[in-house]
Order: sequence, then structure tokens, then C-alpha cells
Amino acid sequence: MKAVAYTKSLAITNPESLVDIELPQPVASGRDLLIKVQAIAVNPADYKVRLNMPPAEGEHKVIGWDAVGIVQATGDAVSQFKTGDKVFYAGDITRPGSNAEYQLVDERLVGHKPKSLSNAEAAALPLTAITAWEILFEHLAIKQQAVGSNEKSKEVILVVGAAGGVGSIFIQIAKAVTGATIIATASRESSSAWVKKLGADYVVDHSKPLPAQIEALNIGPLTHVASLNSTETYFDSYIDMLAPFGKIALIDDPESLDVSKIKMKSLSLHWEFMFARSMFNAADMDEQSRLLNKVSELIDLGHIQTTVGKNLGTINAANLRAAHQELEEGRSIGKIVLEGF
Repeated sequence: MKAVAYTKSLAITNPESLVDIELPQPVASGRDLLIKVQAIAVNPADYKVRLNMPPAEGEHKVIGWDAVGIVQATGDAVSQFKTGDKVFYAGDITRPGSNAEYQLVDERLVGHKPKSLSNAEAAALPLTAITAWEILFEHLAIKQQAVGSNEKSKEVILVVGAAGGVGSIFIQIAKAVTGATIIATASRESSSAWVKKLGADYVVDHSKPLPAQIEALNIGPLTHVASLNSTETYFDSYIDMLAPFGKIALIDDPESLDVSKIKMKSLSLHWEFMFARSMFNAADMDEQSRLLNKVSELIDLGHIQTTVGKNLGTINAANLRAAHQELEEGRSIGKIVLEGF
């Protein structure tokens, strides 16, 4: 089978940083699905792994954790899917990824592809949808309500870095199944328009001090923060703006945070890593399958749209290098997708 891989952790400008190779097609067993990959999306996790996790000497490493495909074969313990099912998933960071024609994925991490989206449109969603869902409902403990309800709650969520992949789906899920007020941050006209389109109630500029902008909205203190980038930069501002017993959830990798500062307001700090369940074979690993199916349902009901920002063409090393470079430079709005081999 065709695949894109690397042998050494190299700068993305090096042609050897990602290369086209041929690998044997894997065989499904146990709870694994053998999936024929049709479309993928590229995430910051991809380049972080490429730069920091070189394979053993002489081996190739295949990465990629966002895909849509067709179930080609099933292991003998599979119960939720059958051959021919169209699926979407993020997968398991400890196993070979989706930058290949075929991939093995545990069925407990897989959802049914939204019927209303194309393969590329659906590929943009799994990793970010899982991340956003886990932040909203497991870490921040935001109250869910009936789909389409217009009842507003007293929860006020600040979403920092809202125009990126996670923020783009976070806003939509929050809008569809919570009554929270959503404040998004954006510093460019294009990204501000994007988050407004997705459902943000207010937009503030993260290139300027946040507290004064939030206060000027006159909607009361924040109750929750979803910090999707630059947590170290804004951490003190979060503490200033949050009401007592507020919650902060982050997904980035700050070098240091003085967590003692959150004591006086009895704030809580949560770190979201959507691969935690699969890495440690958690007892509730199938929660990811369930939430993906819920997201798929919300999409087909018209409450969530795809977050595709750009389609870079077929799945090959040259196009994946371009995708990695754009993500590393922080230039993307929405998700970068590729389709077909």
C-alpha cells in the first residue's frame, strides 16, 4: 500500500522530512477495523510528533490522526461496524496513522461518517471534535441541553485561539447543545468573520489586553476558559477575569505555569489530551465512538458545519509537507485536508 512516512525528525523544508513509501497492507484482528483511507486532515499533533518522536533506526513512522474511510475488513471481536461502513475517526497516537492507504483502528475510537458531508469535509472533524467535546463536557463540565434549545444559561466561556481547528468546532458544539454565552478571540478580520459565522456571541482581539475588552461587554465575569493556544501569555488574565470556582482548560504546551495563583479564587485547571483514552486503554474508551456518532448526528441535523479551511489535493509527501509547513507557521484558518492517493 502507498504511505507517507519519515525516518528522522527533520525540518519540514527538508525533502526527506516526509517521503512516499510502499508498505504491506495490515490485517485486522480483535476489535480492529481495517479501514481504506479516503481523506485525511492535518493537525498540529502531526508536526509535533514528526519533530519530537523519531522512529527506531532504519524504520519508517507513519503519522496522521484524522481520517474518513470505508471499513474493508473487521477483526473477530468487532461488534459495532461491518464491512462497507463509512466511518470517521482520529485513532491512536501510539499506532501507525492515517497517512496511508489502509489503517487499523480500534472500533471503540470510530464513528459513523456524517451522511451530509463529503469525505474531505468529514475528515476535518474527528480529532478536533473529540478534543472540543471532552473540554466542554468532561473538563469544563458545561451543562448540556436539548439540541436547538434557545434557553441561555449563566455560563460564559472565553475561547482563546477560536479560529483554529479545535476552536472552530468548539464554538459550534457549544452553540448547538449548551446555553452558554461564547466569547471568541481573533486578531484578523478574516478570522473574526469566521468565528462569528460559526456562532460566537462576541469577538475580542487577543493581540490587545483581554480584561478591558471583556469588561466592556458588560455581561458579567467569565465562568470558563478554553485556552487553545498561548496559555502562558494569557494565564494571569484568565485568573483576573474568571469568577470564583471558574474553570480553565488548555490543550497547548506552556513551558511553565504558576498554578498557585489560582488558589485564591478556587479555580480549577484542566489539561485536555484526546489520545489519553486510547494510549492507556481506558475502561471508557468507547466514549470517543459515542461522541463521534453524536457529532455526526448534529452535523446531519444541520447544527454543525465542516471546518475545512483548505484542500491541498491528493495524499502524498509533497502535499503533506506543505500542510505541515503551513501549520508550523501558524497561518491556517480552519482545517487543512487532503483526499485520495
